[in-house]
Amino acid sequence: MRLDKFLKVSRLIKRRTVANEVSDQGRVLVNDVPAKPSKQLKVGDIIKIEHVKKDILVRVLKIPEGNIPVQMAQELYEEVL
Repeated sequence: MRLDKFLKVSRLIKRRTVANEVSDQGRVLVNDVPAKPSKQLKVGDIIKIEHVKKDILVRVLKIPEGNIPVQMAQELYEEVL
């Protein structure tokens, strides 16, 4: 699954267009490498989203087939401290 779609489906970023913009600005890293929105994710990848106030660091646990219910969104990743 593409990075921008995963960020939207997992509810880490609300809209896919915003996920595209953030990725294009170099504020999303996958395995410590700046990633484009089209980057294909796999289970085990570490995603770091650099926000103004704090960074979010998560590990991909599942790659969904398509859209999923809101209740299942947090099952796609785990926060890494």
